[in-house]
Amino acid sequence: MDGPREPDALTIGRRVRHLRTSRGLTLDALGRQVGVTPSLLSLVENGRREPRLMLLRSLADALDVSVADLLDAEPPSRRAGLEIALDRAQRSAGFERLALPTVRPGRTLPLPVLEQLVGLHSELARRDLEAIATPEEARRANTQIRLERQARDSYLPEIEKVAEQLARAAGYTGGALTHRAVSRMAEQLGFTILHVDDLPSSTRTVTDLAHGRIYLPPASIPGGHGLRSLALQAIAHRVLGHERPTSYADFLRQRMEITYFASAALMPEKAAVEHLQQAKREKDLAIEDLRDAFGVTHEAAAQRFTCLATHHLGIPVHFLRIGGDGAIYRAYANDRLPLPTDVTGAIEGQLVCRSWGVRRALARRDRSSESYQYTDTPAGTFWCSTQTGSGTEGQLAIAIGVPFASASWFRGRDTPTRHQSTCPDEACCRRPRASATARWQDASWPSARVHQHVFTALPTGAFPGVDSREVYGFLDRHAPQPADSEQS
Repeated sequence: MDGPREPDALTIGRRVRHLRTSRGLTLDALGRQVGVTPSLLSLVENGRREPRLMLLRSLADALDVSVADLLDAEPPSRRAGLEIALDRAQRSAGFERLALPTVRPGRTLPLPVLEQLVGLHSELARRDLEAIATPEEARRANTQIRLERQARDSYLPEIEKVAEQLARAAGYTGGALTHRAVSRMAEQLGFTILHVDDLPSSTRTVTDLAHGRIYLPPASIPGGHGLRSLALQAIAHRVLGHERPTSYADFLRQRMEITYFASAALMPEKAAVEHLQQAKREKDLAIEDLRDAFGVTHEAAAQRFTCLATHHLGIPVHFLRIGGDGAIYRAYANDRLPLPTDVTGAIEGQLVCRSWGVRRALARRDRSSESYQYTDTPAGTFWCSTQTGSGTEGQLAIAIGVPFASASWFRGRDTPTRHQSTCPDEACCRRPRASATARWQDASWPSARVHQHVFTALPTGAFPGVDSREVYGFLDRHAPQPADSEQS
């Protein structure tokens, strides 16, 4: 059963308006009584300004009610409830994409019209949800995990502490974490790391709990830096006390935690923060320097920066990884960048604006170094640094960005490149020109590319997406024989 609802700014505002009008008070009259301007009071009533406690007390006294009455989470009347519902519907991402004028739910709006508008918005929302109900529940779970991390500024101190302790105990003193140090970390937990060339196709690593073995693929290139991360993720399951996931949400949360642990071990907090603080003092923060200092990939360094920037440097930040078509693979933002979302709040697969730096960088000829850009958006101006490359699925671009006020700490802040975005307004970069529409709408027939993964059912089994028969056969082949155990 759900707990008691918390009041929000919009409900509080509508309750204030209901009480004010029922007492025959104008905004001017009530504003004089509580000592604020009518314009500020109007912002409060429309839910666009959350009143401070002192103002709430003054309003309660002037309206002859208690503060608790003002904070009641239930709308004060059925009409007020409808007005709140219409307001919320018109602030949704789905409505913004339509670029339609908003309807002010004031007293002059007839009740039948208000009821019809709310009913239409509710049906549109229901159909949107119904249309997207076929993709995996992973999208919703992933969105929840992302929002939880955003609320914590992507900083997880419990995992930071464990990773730092294990790395130091394995002999880490600074710089890049060596393969030997990773092996020592495994040995501390009673495991030996072995490289095999026949790992099950549905796995990245396999851990034999019975015999204390962690199986990894062989290095594809000399050094095999990615193997350190894979080994650390396998170690993390044991360190963090994970049990078999009971849902896809559990699986994704565990995946997030082992990825965080691996990153925190490869770039231990104390050393990474010292590096970043020194760079900030010199106003020369750069992801490429963090990458090179710890011998990791650019994406790993960028994601690690998001975990430390706000908590340790006081810098709000966003991270984006997109494919060559502009679709989001991963993203995070606690700096109010307006990330594109679907009706469930998920960002994966959504197209970023063509004017954003992360997407414009894909069109650059010179991709050997990072590119920099300022972008003016409805939420403010943002600076970003983007590195492009290619992976198994084609082109990709990875960006770290911050609000304009924080750009002064970064290398590349002096870039003259600046573009404007009005997304989510579809006229910005998604809606074709009127002349092109008139010419081609009835004279063309494009054949869409089908992404086969949309037809894939939610993986089932003890571990989502893993072929258990293949894994258990692999372990049978590699398990030490009795003679091996006696020799060891």
